[in-house]
Amino acid sequence: MATRLMLISDTHVPQRARQLPEQVWRAVDEADLVLHAGDWVDLSLYDKLSRRATALLGVYGNNDGADLRGVLPEIARDTIEGIRFAMIHQTGAATGRETRMDAAFPDTDVLVFGHSHIPWDSVSPQGLRLLNPGSPTDRRGQSAHTYLTAVADNGQLTDVTLVRISPEAPTGTG
Repeated sequence: MATRLMLISDTHVPQRARQLPEQVWRAVDEADLVLHAGDWVDLSLYDKLSRRATALLGVYGNNDGADLRGVLPEIARDTIEGIRFAMIHQTGAATGRETRMDAAFPDTDVLVFGHSHIPWDSVSPQGLRLLNPGSPTDRRGQSAHTYLTAVADNGQLTDVTLVRISPEAPTGTG
C-alpha cells in the first residue's frame, strides 16, 4: 500500500512566520507521514504538527533549543514501504555532499535534510537519493517558499514534487 509523504524543513516558527501557511497545513492533512528535517524553533509547532499529522517523523536543527532536542533525535531512520530513509538537519557544504553522505549513510536509500533553505534533489554515486524541501517560511533568495511531496510504494519513491507556496497563501492556525 502506498504512503503519501510530505517533507518539510526550516519552518522557523515563530521567528520567520507566526504560523505555517494554510497550504502547508492542507498538505499535512493529505499526507500519511510528515517528515520534518529540523529548525522548528518552537516546541509549540512540534506539538501542533504531532496532533494534526497522521504520523510525524522529525529531527532537531541547529536553531532548536533544549526543549526540542529533548523530544527529537539528531538523526532519524525509518523504513517506509521498503525504502530505507534517514533524516538529518545539516549535511555540510553542497560541494561533495553526495560522496560525503554515501559514506555517512551507507545503508540508506533516501536522505532527507534541511538547513540551507535551498531545495535539493540529487542521487549520489552509490544511488542514495538526497532531498531537501527548502523552507515554507524563509526562502533565503529562492524564488518561492517550498516543501516536497512524494509517494513511497513497494520499494520505490515516486511522484517527488517540489511544491511552491502561493505568495498570497494565508497563514494557517494549525
